[in-house]
Amino acid sequence: MRVFLLPAVWRGMLWVALSGIVFTCLNTVVRHITLSLDPFQSQFLRYLFGIAAMLPIVWRDGLGAYRPINMRGQWWRGAVHTVGLMLWFTALPHIGLADMTAIGFTGPIFIMIGAAWFLGEKMHADRWIAAMIGFVGVLVVVAPKFTAQGGWYALVMLASAPVFAASFLMTKTLTRNESSGVIVLWQAISVTVLSLPLGLLHWTDPTAWQWIGFAAAGVLGSLAHYCLTRGFRIADISATQSLRFLDLIWASLMGWLVFSDVPSQTTLIGALIILSSTIWIARREHKR
Repeated sequence: MRVFLLPAVWRGMLWVALSGIVFTCLNTVVRHITLSLDPFQSQFLRYLFGIAAMLPIVWRDGLGAYRPINMRGQWWRGAVHTVGLMLWFTALPHIGLADMTAIGFTGPIFIMIGAAWFLGEKMHADRWIAAMIGFVGVLVVVAPKFTAQGGWYALVMLASAPVFAASFLMTKTLTRNESSGVIVLWQAISVTVLSLPLGLLHWTDPTAWQWIGFAAAGVLGSLAHYCLTRGFRIADISATQSLRFLDLIWASLMGWLVFSDVPSQTTLIGALIILSSTIWIARREHKR
């Protein structure tokens, strides 16, 4: 029987697109919790429950299957990701969900530059064009917001983008020798350990609903990072970045449904620009 398989780059792009949907659900849950709980405590508990979410799988497969080949690389990646999370969680309660996602869209630009400089990926012109068009869409959404909601917290969120880009580039490097499950588990372990001191500074006992929220965040976070890592393993990281701009659409929908953040006209225009660039580059990658 003949089995139909999508080209590798399309499968990688689909994994990344799926991760964006799951990340948006995760951001919705975590933002709701951080409105009433210390952000660094939320950061620690979110990754602690990420470990808990993976324990049944680790138990089934055995600890040996999750022993990393590059332990030093896992901890360095965790340290860089922790710094990005500190900036991100600090700004999270003060910025609308769609605006937060839009600001994070500067990340693909840093990732594509890093992929060319440090990973040696061939930078096709159409990938840059798609990223630039998507970034224009982001600017349409973000530019009116810098002096409105969020204030200086928008700059704190913006500062997290190049740090996360470095973390994702390190992830791409780790996929050469490590499985997706190993990378996700050790990210959760390293971030949990490194976040513990900050989490204890202003500790308050979470409510029952917050504990449930962290349990959901643990599952969503592990699933999202697994999808993202699978995408990075299959395709060039630079080929997948234009799809991350689709997160603005999911974030706008979630912000409207959960937080009553009504998308502005500029958000809708920016989303159309982003969607157009994503469809165009997907067709180009398919022909390639």
